[in-house]
Amino acid sequence: MQITIDHLRNMKKAGEKIPTITAYDYTSAKLIDQIGIPLILVGDTLGQVVLGYGSTLPVTMQDMVHHTKAVSRGSTNALIVADMPFMSYQITVEDALWNAGILVKEAGAHAVKLEGGISVSETVKRIVSTGIPVMGHIGLTPQSVNQLSGYKVQGKTLDSAKALVEDAKALEQSGVFSIVLECVPAELAKLITDTVSVPTISIGSGKDCDGQVQVFHDMLGLFQDFKPKHAKKYSNLAENIENALKSYVSEVKQGIFPDDSHSYQIKKAVLEELRSDLKS
Repeated sequence: MQITIDHLRNMKKAGEKIPTITAYDYTSAKLIDQIGIPLILVGDTLGQVVLGYGSTLPVTMQDMVHHTKAVSRGSTNALIVADMPFMSYQITVEDALWNAGILVKEAGAHAVKLEGGISVSETVKRIVSTGIPVMGHIGLTPQSVNQLSGYKVQGKTLDSAKALVEDAKALEQSGVFSIVLECVPAELAKLITDTVSVPTISIGSGKDCDGQVQVFHDMLGLFQDFKPKHAKKYSNLAENIENALKSYVSEVKQGIFPDDSHSYQIKKAVLEELRSDLKS
Protein backbone atom coordinates (compact mmCIF):
# COMPACT_ATOMS: atom_id res chain seq x y z
CA MET A 1 0.00 0.00 0.00
CA GLN A 2 1.37 3.40 -0.98
CA ILE A 3 2.08 5.48 2.12
CA THR A 4 0.75 9.04 1.99
CA ILE A 5 1.13 12.10 4.18
CA ASP A 6 -2.27 11.26 5.69
CA HIS A 7 -0.87 7.94 6.87
CA LEU A 8 1.91 9.78 8.71
CA ARG A 9 -0.54 12.22 10.30
CA ASN A 10 -2.66 9.31 11.49
CA MET A 11 0.40 7.56 12.90
CA LYS A 12 1.12 10.64 15.05
CA LYS A 13 -2.48 10.79 16.24
CA ALA A 14 -2.38 7.09 17.14
CA GLY A 15 0.97 7.41 18.90
CA GLU A 16 2.58 5.02 16.39
CA LYS A 17 6.26 5.75 15.82
CA ILE A 18 7.48 6.50 12.29
CA PRO A 19 10.74 4.73 11.35
CA THR A 20 12.57 6.53 8.55
CA ILE A 21 15.73 5.56 6.63
CA THR A 22 17.79 7.33 4.00
CA ALA A 23 18.36 5.66 0.65
CA TYR A 24 20.38 6.70 -2.36
CA ASP A 25 20.02 3.83 -4.86
CA TYR A 26 17.68 1.18 -6.24
CA THR A 27 19.01 -1.76 -4.22
CA SER A 28 18.87 -0.11 -0.80
CA ALA A 29 15.44 1.39 -1.53
CA LYS A 30 14.08 -2.02 -2.48
CA LEU A 31 15.39 -3.61 0.73
CA ILE A 32 13.93 -0.79 2.85
CA ASP A 33 10.59 -0.95 1.07
CA GLN A 34 10.29 -4.73 1.38
CA ILE A 35 10.28 -4.65 5.18
CA GLY A 36 7.61 -1.96 5.30
CA ILE A 37 9.45 1.17 6.44
CA PRO A 38 6.94 3.93 5.63
CA LEU A 39 9.26 6.86 4.93
CA ILE A 40 12.40 7.03 2.79
CA LEU A 41 14.52 10.17 2.71
CA VAL A 42 16.79 10.69 -0.26
CA GLY A 43 19.08 12.90 1.76
CA ASP A 44 21.74 15.26 0.54
CA THR A 45 23.93 13.28 2.96
CA LEU A 46 24.65 11.32 -0.21
CA GLY A 47 27.30 13.98 -0.71
CA GLN A 48 29.28 12.48 2.17
CA VAL A 49 28.39 8.79 2.28
CA VAL A 50 28.13 8.16 -1.48
CA LEU A 51 30.05 10.91 -3.30
CA GLY A 52 32.85 11.46 -0.76
CA TYR A 53 32.44 15.19 -0.16
CA GLY A 54 33.29 16.73 3.21
CA SER A 55 29.79 18.17 3.62
CA THR A 56 26.40 18.33 1.91
CA LEU A 57 27.16 21.72 0.34
CA PRO A 58 28.59 20.51 -3.02
CA VAL A 59 25.52 18.37 -3.79
CA THR A 60 23.71 19.56 -6.91
CA MET A 61 20.18 19.26 -8.25
CA GLN A 62 21.57 16.86 -10.86
CA ASP A 63 22.90 14.65 -8.07
CA MET A 64 19.56 14.69 -6.26
CA VAL A 65 17.56 13.94 -9.41
CA HIS A 66 19.88 11.07 -10.36
CA HIS A 67 19.69 9.37 -6.96
CA THR A 68 15.99 10.07 -6.37
CA LYS A 69 15.19 8.42 -9.70
CA ALA A 70 17.05 5.30 -8.60
CA VAL A 71 15.26 5.21 -5.24
CA SER A 72 11.84 5.72 -6.83
CA ARG A 73 12.48 2.71 -9.07
CA GLY A 74 13.25 0.56 -6.04
CA SER A 75 10.38 1.61 -3.79
CA THR A 76 6.74 0.70 -4.29
CA ASN A 77 5.11 1.54 -0.96
CA ALA A 78 7.18 4.09 0.99
CA LEU A 79 6.66 7.83 0.88
CA ILE A 80 9.81 9.19 -0.82
CA VAL A 81 11.07 12.59 0.32
CA ALA A 82 13.91 14.22 -1.61
CA ASP A 83 16.19 16.82 -0.08
CA MET A 84 16.43 20.13 -1.89
CA PRO A 85 20.18 20.77 -2.09
CA PHE A 86 22.05 23.90 -1.08
CA MET A 87 21.13 26.96 -3.18
CA SER A 88 18.23 25.21 -4.93
CA TYR A 89 15.64 27.15 -2.89
CA GLN A 90 17.48 30.00 -1.15
CA ILE A 91 17.80 32.48 -4.04
CA THR A 92 14.20 33.05 -5.14
CA VAL A 93 10.82 31.46 -4.55
CA GLU A 94 10.60 30.83 -8.29
CA ASP A 95 13.82 28.78 -8.15
CA ALA A 96 12.43 26.81 -5.24
CA LEU A 97 9.16 26.08 -7.06
CA TRP A 98 10.97 25.02 -10.20
CA ASN A 99 13.43 22.73 -8.41
CA ALA A 100 10.78 21.18 -6.17
CA GLY A 101 8.76 20.45 -9.28
CA ILE A 102 11.72 18.72 -10.93
CA LEU A 103 12.25 16.46 -7.92
CA VAL A 104 8.61 15.38 -8.05
CA LYS A 105 7.84 15.38 -11.77
CA GLU A 106 11.15 14.15 -13.15
CA ALA A 107 12.80 12.29 -10.27
CA GLY A 108 9.72 10.60 -8.79
CA ALA A 109 9.74 12.00 -5.25
CA HIS A 110 6.43 12.31 -3.43
CA ALA A 111 7.60 15.26 -1.35
CA VAL A 112 10.60 17.53 -0.80
CA LYS A 113 12.52 18.62 2.28
CA LEU A 114 14.23 21.94 2.85
CA GLU A 115 16.12 23.42 5.77
CA GLY A 116 15.11 26.43 7.85
CA GLY A 117 12.22 27.79 9.87
CA ILE A 118 10.71 31.26 9.74
CA SER A 119 13.22 32.29 7.07
CA VAL A 120 11.81 29.78 4.56
CA SER A 121 8.17 29.79 5.65
CA GLU A 122 6.94 31.82 2.67
CA THR A 123 8.84 29.55 0.28
CA VAL A 124 7.31 26.51 1.94
CA LYS A 125 3.85 28.03 1.62
CA ARG A 126 4.30 28.62 -2.11
CA ILE A 127 5.60 25.11 -2.78
CA VAL A 128 2.73 23.56 -0.81
CA SER A 129 0.25 25.73 -2.73
CA THR A 130 1.35 24.04 -5.96
CA GLY A 131 0.43 20.62 -4.57
CA ILE A 132 3.89 19.47 -3.52
CA PRO A 133 4.13 18.24 0.09
CA VAL A 134 7.01 19.75 2.07
CA MET A 135 8.93 18.40 5.04
CA GLY A 136 10.65 21.00 7.22
CA HIS A 137 14.05 20.67 8.88
CA ILE A 138 15.21 22.70 11.89
CA GLY A 139 17.84 22.48 14.60
CA LEU A 140 21.21 21.57 13.18
CA THR A 141 20.81 22.40 9.51
CA PRO A 142 23.87 20.98 7.71
CA GLN A 143 23.59 23.37 4.76
CA SER A 144 24.28 26.18 7.26
CA VAL A 145 27.30 24.46 8.79
CA ASN A 146 29.57 27.44 8.10
CA GLN A 147 27.13 29.89 9.66
CA LEU A 148 26.70 27.59 12.65
CA SER A 149 30.48 27.21 13.05
CA GLY A 150 30.30 23.45 12.80
CA TYR A 151 27.99 20.57 13.54
CA LYS A 152 26.69 21.58 16.96
CA VAL A 153 23.63 20.84 19.06
CA GLN A 154 21.07 23.63 18.64
CA GLY A 155 18.58 25.10 21.14
CA LYS A 156 20.64 24.82 24.31
CA THR A 157 20.04 28.41 25.44
CA LEU A 158 16.71 30.03 26.28
CA ASP A 159 16.75 32.33 23.26
CA SER A 160 17.76 29.64 20.79
CA ALA A 161 15.21 27.21 22.25
CA LYS A 162 12.44 29.80 21.86
CA ALA A 163 13.57 30.43 18.29
CA LEU A 164 13.29 26.73 17.42
CA VAL A 165 9.78 26.55 18.85
CA GLU A 166 8.81 29.59 16.75
CA ASP A 167 10.45 28.03 13.69
CA ALA A 168 8.41 24.86 14.17
CA LYS A 169 5.18 26.83 14.54
CA ALA A 170 5.96 28.88 11.43
CA LEU A 171 6.59 25.73 9.40
CA GLU A 172 3.36 24.17 10.64
CA GLN A 173 1.41 27.30 9.66
CA SER A 174 3.08 27.26 6.25
CA GLY A 175 1.72 23.79 5.56
CA VAL A 176 4.53 21.30 6.12
CA PHE A 177 3.39 17.72 6.68
CA SER A 178 6.32 16.89 8.96
CA ILE A 179 9.41 18.44 10.56
CA VAL A 180 12.85 16.91 11.01
CA LEU A 181 14.49 17.94 14.29
CA GLU A 182 18.25 17.46 14.08
CA CYS A 183 20.52 17.58 17.14
CA VAL A 184 17.98 19.30 19.36
CA PRO A 185 18.05 18.56 23.12
CA ALA A 186 15.62 15.71 23.81
CA GLU A 187 13.50 17.73 26.24
CA LEU A 188 13.10 20.58 23.78
CA ALA A 189 12.31 18.17 20.96
CA LYS A 190 9.52 16.68 23.10
CA LEU A 191 8.15 20.16 23.76
CA ILE A 192 8.11 20.94 20.04
CA THR A 193 6.53 17.56 19.27
CA ASP A 194 3.77 18.25 21.78
CA THR A 195 3.29 21.78 20.43
CA VAL A 196 2.83 21.11 16.72
CA SER A 197 0.17 18.95 15.10
CA VAL A 198 2.45 17.56 12.38
CA PRO A 199 4.77 14.58 12.93
CA THR A 200 8.31 15.31 14.09
CA ILE A 201 11.18 13.10 12.95
CA SER A 202 14.25 12.99 15.16
CA ILE A 203 17.85 12.62 14.20
CA GLY A 204 19.79 13.03 17.39
CA SER A 205 16.81 14.68 19.14
CA GLY A 206 15.65 12.00 21.54
CA LYS A 207 13.00 9.31 21.68
CA ASP A 208 9.92 11.47 22.19
CA CYS A 209 9.61 12.68 18.61
CA ASP A 210 7.00 10.99 16.46
CA GLY A 211 9.63 9.20 14.41
CA GLN A 212 13.33 8.59 13.95
CA VAL A 213 15.59 8.81 10.90
CA GLN A 214 18.98 7.20 10.43
CA VAL A 215 21.46 7.29 7.58
CA PHE A 216 21.53 3.92 5.81
CA HIS A 217 25.32 3.77 5.69
CA ASP A 218 25.71 4.73 9.36
CA MET A 219 23.32 2.18 10.81
CA LEU A 220 24.76 -0.66 8.72
CA GLY A 221 28.36 0.22 9.53
CA LEU A 222 29.27 1.03 5.93
CA PHE A 223 30.47 4.61 6.40
CA GLN A 224 33.68 4.77 8.42
CA ASP A 225 34.98 8.32 7.99
CA PHE A 226 33.29 9.44 11.21
CA LYS A 227 30.46 8.28 13.50
CA PRO A 228 27.89 10.82 14.73
CA LYS A 229 26.83 10.41 18.35
CA HIS A 230 23.22 9.94 17.31
CA ALA A 231 24.01 7.11 14.87
CA LYS A 232 23.54 3.56 16.17
CA LYS A 233 25.40 0.82 14.32
CA TYR A 234 23.06 -2.17 13.90
CA SER A 235 25.55 -4.11 11.79
CA ASN A 236 29.18 -3.91 10.68
CA LEU A 237 28.91 -4.49 6.97
CA ALA A 238 32.19 -2.72 6.23
CA GLU A 239 34.07 -5.50 8.04
CA ASN A 240 31.98 -8.19 6.34
CA ILE A 241 32.62 -6.64 2.93
CA GLU A 242 36.34 -6.33 3.62
CA ASN A 243 36.52 -10.01 4.59
CA ALA A 244 34.56 -11.01 1.49
CA LEU A 245 36.90 -9.02 -0.76
CA LYS A 246 39.95 -10.59 0.87
CA SER A 247 38.47 -14.05 0.31
CA TYR A 248 37.78 -13.22 -3.33
CA VAL A 249 41.33 -12.00 -3.94
CA SER A 250 42.78 -15.08 -2.24
CA GLU A 251 40.65 -17.50 -4.27
CA VAL A 252 41.51 -15.81 -7.55
CA LYS A 253 45.24 -15.94 -6.79
CA GLN A 254 45.01 -19.61 -5.79
CA GLY A 255 42.92 -20.55 -8.81
CA ILE A 256 40.02 -21.66 -6.62
CA PHE A 257 37.56 -19.21 -8.17
CA PRO A 258 35.87 -19.68 -10.53
CA ASP A 259 35.10 -23.39 -10.32
CA ASP A 260 32.80 -25.37 -12.62
CA SER A 261 29.68 -24.18 -10.81
CA HIS A 262 30.54 -20.58 -11.71
CA SER A 263 31.56 -21.32 -15.31
CA TYR A 264 29.70 -22.05 -18.54
CA GLN A 265 30.34 -25.23 -20.58
CA ILE A 266 30.28 -26.17 -24.22
CA LYS A 267 29.27 -29.60 -25.50
CA LYS A 268 32.25 -31.92 -25.88
CA ALA A 269 31.31 -32.81 -29.43
CA VAL A 270 31.31 -29.15 -30.44
CA LEU A 271 34.65 -28.60 -28.73
CA GLU A 272 36.23 -31.63 -30.43
CA GLU A 273 34.97 -30.50 -33.82
CA LEU A 274 36.36 -27.01 -33.18
CA ARG A 275 39.74 -28.44 -32.25
CA SER A 276 39.73 -30.60 -35.36
CA ASP A 277 38.94 -27.58 -37.53
CA LEU A 278 41.78 -25.60 -35.95
CA LYS A 279 44.30 -28.38 -36.68
CA SER A 280 43.35 -28.62 -40.35
